[in-house]
Amino acid sequence: MSTIEPLLERFRRRDRTALARLLTLIARGEQREAIRAALPRNPGPSRVVAVTGNGGVGKSTLVGQLIGVVRGRGRTVAVLACDPESPLTGGALLGDRVRMPGHPEDAGVFIRSVTAPEGHEGIADDIDLMIKSLKAFPFDVVLVETAGVGQGDTAVRDLVDVVVLLVQPESGDELQWQKAGLLEVADVVVVHKADLPGAERTESEVRDLLNLPGCRPVPVLRASGGRGWGLDELWGVVESLPTRRPEERRDRRALLRLVQQQLADRFGQMSIAVAPVLERWSRREVDDREAADEVLKALIEGRTER
Repeated sequence: MSTIEPLLERFRRRDRTALARLLTLIARGEQREAIRAALPRNPGPSRVVAVTGNGGVGKSTLVGQLIGVVRGRGRTVAVLACDPESPLTGGALLGDRVRMPGHPEDAGVFIRSVTAPEGHEGIADDIDLMIKSLKAFPFDVVLVETAGVGQGDTAVRDLVDVVVLLVQPESGDELQWQKAGLLEVADVVVVHKADLPGAERTESEVRDLLNLPGCRPVPVLRASGGRGWGLDELWGVVESLPTRRPEERRDRRALLRLVQQQLADRFGQMSIAVAPVLERWSRREVDDREAADEVLKALIEGRTER
């Protein structure tokens, strides 16, 4: 019996302490393959929802309120709150967790802060495996809150069923800047802090940017987590949306991240040379065998040059 099997057995019995320990191991990069192999390939029908947006837009406040909405509908919910990496300890700064209400007595709520390293598009390493663990536990809903992100930080779209993008009133030129990135991958756009001046105008601007002839319709709502406005309407829209992320594509992107991470851990700077090959593989421009041959060739040449 492997050393992790007793922990996995407790996890299968829905032991929350075992779940927390499992997530800690994943975050540390330990026992990843054993955990991945032990989880069911299709862990269940949980709906996975990302809440993303720039820093300061109020993601944590909104997620904290959505927990209550989801629980009010009789569904269990887990939250992965991606926090910036501490420059001192390398751990999560826990800012998101502090802004969420606690639910210590509610077995239907689980909240975990995880570190989002700089340059990782606002999400933690191995977050796909964390999500899979939460789905297998199982929780009905998994909310993934990204750290503050920018225009091109769209990696979370390949891990979730629905992307909720928050923008602030009076965003102005920032909306134009985001149009080629986050706005294009959002399934729902929320003008958050809608009690502030300019919310109605910002909602109109977002609609003009998104809902053009020939484009897929994207719901645009106003809400305020701080005031408790618009939350039931928002969650109703989230639940009504179809799961647009094909499982195969999601698995392929998750595998890409895993391969990139493993190569970086084992080969360091040499792994940079294979990044273009892996990206071409993820876009299906080369098949599996061709990609493997090119990766091996790049690593051999890199080692020879050294």
